[in-house]
Parts: sequence; C-alpha cells; structure tokens
Amino acid sequence: MSAHPQRRRHSPSADEHKSRAPEQVSAFVVTCSDTRDASTDETGRAIARALEAAGHSVVGYKVIRDEPEAIAAAVGEAQKAGARALIFNGGTGIGRRDCTIEALRPMLEKELPGFGELFRYLSFKEIGSPAMLSRAAAGSARGMVVFALPGSPQAARLALDGLILPELGHLVRELTR
Repeated sequence: MSAHPQRRRHSPSADEHKSRAPEQVSAFVVTCSDTRDASTDETGRAIARALEAAGHSVVGYKVIRDEPEAIAAAVGEAQKAGARALIFNGGTGIGRRDCTIEALRPMLEKELPGFGELFRYLSFKEIGSPAMLSRAAAGSARGMVVFALPGSPQAARLALDGLILPELGHLVRELTR
C-alpha cells in the first residue's frame, strides 16, 4: 500500500469523472468551539489558507459555539453564501460538549462513511490508537459536500491533504449528477 494514497493511480473511469470536475470550489469554513474566537482559531484559518492555496475560494468563515442551533444556522448561512463545500472543525470528539456530529447528521442527505474510515486510518498511521477517538464525518446537505473534522490543526491538515483537496472538485461534480 502506498504511503501517499492521494498519489495512487486512479482507474480510467475515476480519471474521467475527475476530468469533468470543477477546479475551483466555493467553500465555507466553520470552527465549533467554546474556547476559541476568530483571533485564536488556528485551525479554521489554516483550513481557509489551504483551500485558497489549492485554488478554491472561501466565501465565508466563522467561529461558533458547539451548539446544535448555531451549527444549523451555519449550514443555512453557508448555503446562502453559495458554498458548495462546508468544512466544520471541532466538536467531533467524545467530550460532553462535543455535538457537531449529532447536529449535522440529521441534516445530511447522504453520508460518506468512507471519509471517516479513511481519515481514522490515516490518523492511526500518524498518531496510533488515539485516532479511534475521532468521529470525523462527511456527507452531502443542501447541495453542499459537508465535512466535520477534529479541531486540531494537524488533524485538519491531514484530512485536507490526504482526502479533501484531492477530491473536492470530484465530490462537488458528483452532487450535480
């Protein structure tokens, strides 16, 4: 197995699908945290920078409390802003206040269980058994591909580099088929 899954050769049909994918995707970044604000949010800013460096546009960014009402409002705000990708970070652990997954799951029209599985696999290769504590998830909602990542900058970068950025245009294209 290759150490860099994103560099693995794709099948001809996967290459064909990706060739029709948009190169630029409008994204919205949301940090769910009870302790961070925009001035201390290293992870959300890192996600936005990575998206822009890859040629995508960030149409919105905000830091909210990890509360279901705030999460639902952020989904609506991202949709109104024209986002095709919505990336949450924070609130994906098993702590008492972690509710990002529970708030997002009812809104997902389709889940992508492979995202969480692959993220935990990549994370396990880097940090070992603590990877099992992540409940990172993805799916589609309201015409957007939605990701829920851990709040750690290193974990977010792993998800972006290994999974999200290599497939973002392809995922958005699939939403329109």
